[in-house]
Amino acid sequence: MPYHLARTAWSPRRVLRERTAHCLEGAIFGAAALRTLGFPPLLLDLEAAQDTDHVVAAFRVDGRWGAIAKSNFVGLRYREPVYRGLRELVMSYFDGYMNLRGERTLRAYSPPVNLARFDRRRPGWMTAADDLWWVAEHLAVVRHRALLTSAMVRRLSTVDRRSRTAALVGYRAD
Repeated sequence: MPYHLARTAWSPRRVLRERTAHCLEGAIFGAAALRTLGFPPLLLDLEAAQDTDHVVAAFRVDGRWGAIAKSNFVGLRYREPVYRGLRELVMSYFDGYMNLRGERTLRAYSPPVNLARFDRRRPGWMTAADDLWWVAEHLAVVRHRALLTSAMVRRLSTVDRRSRTAALVGYRAD
């Protein structure tokens, strides 16, 4: 499914109809698909500095965490369920999480947000025709856990040119 750049928050139904998604929509779609398979529909918000946030659908198999994600950057997509904890899963995104200047930007992550908690107030969110901005709004106010200390942030190096080029394979700027 191709990535698209837009200020939208489509429901899984709309993503299926349009056959395209960006990060938030891909994560919501992944959460809905996981729910259909019997997993809780969990989202994690990865917070960045000098960059955009990233949202992933998280899941557990045999006590190990994995994630489904849609990104314009190669290294910010799917993760196999092999990570012992959420922090370990989130840190697996650290090296690939960069802005176009090559700065490493991942700084914090939310606890898992179970979209099932909204079933009473937002019934039918998986098949809604309307945008799901309320998901993005909720993720924005959830308390996030810091990944790095300020000293660590000051010591961060920029990503080398070769890694930056590799991360941008298939990147769309329009």
